[in-house]
Amino acid sequence: MKSISEQKAISPWSYKPWWCQPWSIILTGTSLISGSWFLLKTVWITVLVAIPLLAWMGFFLLVWPRLMLSSGALDSHSD
Repeated sequence: MKSISEQKAISPWSYKPWWCQPWSIILTGTSLISGSWFLLKTVWITVLVAIPLLAWMGFFLLVWPRLMLSSGALDSHSD
């Protein structure tokens, strides 16, 4: 068993491919939201596009990493 000073910080992102990293999620979401505005220039369509995308981004950037860390699913992979 390793001491706290010897343990590496566990990151759920190290188990995800490049296209599912925080930077790619933010880039994709903002590109789609701004793309809908630049193409259509309609607020209500942009809002309809933004709501599910912001929910998706919020889940994968805020909720999912906390769930993975609190579940202990990454503990067996930290050795």
